[in-house]
Amino acid sequence: MTDAVSVRPFGDRGLLVETDGLERVLALHARLSSGRIDGVVDLVPAARTVLVVVDPAVLPLTAARAWIAAAVADGTPAPARTPRTVEIPVVYDGDDLAEAASLLEIRPAELVRRHAAARWTVAFTGFAPGFGYLVSPDWRFDVPRRARPRPRVPAGAVGLAGAFSGVYPRATPGGWQLIGTTSAPLFDPDAATPALLQPGDLVRFVPLSAASATPAVSARPRLRTETSHAGRGLSAPMVSHGRAAAPAGGRADADAAAIRVLAPGLLATVQDQGRPGALAAGVAVSGAADRAALRTANRLVGTDENAAGIEITMGGFRAVREASASDDVWFAVAGAWGPVLLDGRPVDPYAAHRWPPGAELRIDWFDHGARGYLALRGGVEAARLWGSRATDTLAGLGPSPLSADTALVVGDAVAGPLPADDLRPWSPPGADLEVALAPGPRAHLVRTLAPLYDAVWTVSAQADRVGIRLDGPGLERTDTAEIPSEGMLPGAIQVPPDGRPVILGPDGPVTGGYPVVAVVTDADRDALGQARPGTRIRFRHARTVL
Repeated sequence: MTDAVSVRPFGDRGLLVETDGLERVLALHARLSSGRIDGVVDLVPAARTVLVVVDPAVLPLTAARAWIAAAVADGTPAPARTPRTVEIPVVYDGDDLAEAASLLEIRPAELVRRHAAARWTVAFTGFAPGFGYLVSPDWRFDVPRRARPRPRVPAGAVGLAGAFSGVYPRATPGGWQLIGTTSAPLFDPDAATPALLQPGDLVRFVPLSAASATPAVSARPRLRTETSHAGRGLSAPMVSHGRAAAPAGGRADADAAAIRVLAPGLLATVQDQGRPGALAAGVAVSGAADRAALRTANRLVGTDENAAGIEITMGGFRAVREASASDDVWFAVAGAWGPVLLDGRPVDPYAAHRWPPGAELRIDWFDHGARGYLALRGGVEAARLWGSRATDTLAGLGPSPLSADTALVVGDAVAGPLPADDLRPWSPPGADLEVALAPGPRAHLVRTLAPLYDAVWTVSAQADRVGIRLDGPGLERTDTAEIPSEGMLPGAIQVPPDGRPVILGPDGPVTGGYPVVAVVTDADRDALGQARPGTRIRFRHARTVL
């Protein structure tokens, strides 16, 4: 590459292009976007990097490197889109306003004046759906993050961190300094453009007094399309990005509902093969933690492999077939291993079974593995977001987790007739896993990776769809400072300052500031879906990663 641009490996499906700053990131991202080729799944710009995610079956990593190198060498400016101006009303009442002003050695009123007067631009998005990282040539401050992040930052909080400003679209943990609030909805999954803020948009913060910040006023950001470099434009109608929850199959009419949940167990969600391609909008891949198990369950009932099913964590799931439903319902269970009973009679996993009207299906607590998959012939019907019906537990996108009395509708994703009996010798997931790792971009930030491969790691009690924290000897960081946020992928192994590795799951954050030292290969991610607290994991080097 060049002295200012380097390319680092990010597992077996990604490359992290590192530059010397945000200006070069934006220029490179624009060129890559305008010249995007087949096999590029996602392009995720961040503070100093662009994460290029590929489908290696279409675009090998060696070919992706060559494509990136050509874009770096190409000095032709990428075509720029016409920017919009988004006006966001803000009440400057944040909990950290006085502290942030003190850190900058100015008065709170002066901080408010400068923040509202600055001309902000959405440099990139990430962290959470609808979260925009805003920069401004008028903002010369570098604001340190809080020493201890808050476990919950409310939706609409306006914050500062480093050279950036941003607005939290939903309640989430966060360490930014909070200086104000807005009730302008930043993300609406049902809108044609779900995220209010898009890269390249111009943003103005309009100060409001607390008394004037009524919902009717503050919930309506104003959009303007710029028509000249001077910033003049035509006013567009007010738009409302109201947040609407997507039903998990919905509380359907009695005639439409086929299945009614009696007990969801520890956690039951609608999942499919996920929603790749939306990382740049802050939307995680999500989907089944054990994608292969869901595909198998779907195949056993003649359903399209990409159809949605029910992911059941640790078991304890009960549901009844609605007596009013007239169509035949067939089901299969795959993945984690435990008793499966239909009206009290044991039935085999990894086999198709007819579910009679009025019968109760019980998927008891699992003896082996962590996640079982209940597939229905035709799939589970639910609202789509970015082409997927998957539930994202961190971002709160997609169908809500199932609860008692949730009604589920069977879809029409039938791939063919019920297949012949599968005589494959299926076996339960083991208590020990061996997982292959491909290189990560920040291995140089730990003293040695030897413990990662030499030790036997144990899945801690902190394990869910967002991530798995491992117990073991720990890895020694050479620098415990947080790195500038950069794109993340499921399977990335982050090393926080305490040295205990965390493996990001399908619902993990799309950007992060902890170094990624290795990445679970895509083929072995499914095995991690069956890791439960106490599971022992050994890591090995992946055989071939180019």
